[in-house]
Amino acid sequence: MKIDQLYQLFLESEGIATDTRSIRTNQIFFALKGDNFNGNTFAWQALKKGASYAIIDQEEFAKDDRYVIVKNVLQTLQDLATYHRTNLGLPLLAITGSNGKTTSKELIYAVLRKKFETIATPGNLNNHIGVPLTLLSLKPTTEFGIIEMGANHHGEIQRLCEIALPDYGYITNFGKAHLEGFGSLEGVVTAKSELYDHIKTHGKHLFLNADDKVQKKHLNYSPNYSFGENPAANVKVSYEMHRETAAVKSEGENYQSSLTGSYNAVNIAAAICIGKYFEIPEENIRKAILDYSPKNNRSQIIKAGDNTLLMDAYNANPTSMKAALESFSRSKAPNKVVILGDMFELGKDAAMEHQEIVNYLEKSNFSTILLTGENFSQTNTDEKKIRRFRNFEELKRALEENIPEGAFILIKGSRGMALERVESILKNR
Repeated sequence: MKIDQLYQLFLESEGIATDTRSIRTNQIFFALKGDNFNGNTFAWQALKKGASYAIIDQEEFAKDDRYVIVKNVLQTLQDLATYHRTNLGLPLLAITGSNGKTTSKELIYAVLRKKFETIATPGNLNNHIGVPLTLLSLKPTTEFGIIEMGANHHGEIQRLCEIALPDYGYITNFGKAHLEGFGSLEGVVTAKSELYDHIKTHGKHLFLNADDKVQKKHLNYSPNYSFGENPAANVKVSYEMHRETAAVKSEGENYQSSLTGSYNAVNIAAAICIGKYFEIPEENIRKAILDYSPKNNRSQIIKAGDNTLLMDAYNANPTSMKAALESFSRSKAPNKVVILGDMFELGKDAAMEHQEIVNYLEKSNFSTILLTGENFSQTNTDEKKIRRFRNFEELKRALEENIPEGAFILIKGSRGMALERVESILKNR
């Protein structure tokens, strides 16, 4: 079946499904494959549950004309997404970076929707499957699309750009994330810059942090629109780094937020910059930023008995971990407790990066420091306020035996550590 024929079926459907557990009537089921599953084996179940068609790439599973056989289901999903995006022709902003891309996306989305009918990547569906699914969620009434792009290997951002064809690009930063796949910080810069390379090759538009030494190299590219303390920036900002919540001042205007962590100020500045570029009134930008409330374990403030949790347990890498700790150290709370979990995907640098975090913690002003995970448990320290645990169960037992009281507690670790489980321990004391 040709892509234009499949597109007509898509227009007549209720959208795309890739999971039979959540399929709706008249959706088209794409039988994707993974390391531990083969969607072709579930195609019959999708049709039984009300799917109008099942896109498969193994002919032996086809039973009637509701099965559409293609060479590769994933490639077809991506091609359909590009075809849909091209037909709609709406402006689209792509966002990537090592840290803060989801928070930046949410802030920019909050600002842009003050003027445009906007759709943004839900959650962090930012990979080779999530990006096409987001594109296929765009509607004829959508006026602006925001696509988050994630990657842990070279070439992935380039491929996502080929699928999404962005008109605008913004990179939050370049940090020590996914070193196992990228090899080094220089590898991170090269891989994330694939977005800017695509934008420049196609004569599209860059948004730039003019204070970032890597991004500054692109200031001579036109068109660009930048923000920062740098005098060359289009939108001048200053950062209020010693506040309890992130705040930005720009051209005489104050932009307050409920985001804990001064590192979020740059994410706010990016949203201000992009909002101003698209001529959104300042009062609307200010309100969008002030009203934004973080969720999904990203810089969330949670009450747990007489303790206050700063839940930042969605993910972690050396750059974001250090930024979170530095910001937390500036809190005026008298009893600051830190609970950290291992940082994943660091490859050969894992031991060194975890030890560097411990070296920083030894000199910190935190009352108690609890570290968990295979890497943290193997670090070296004689500091008595630092306790190390091999796994979550050991941490759990220690917390249950000695629950902090009246503390401000930072909780951060990689997604696989699932440190949000600490919340229930502290609430069920």
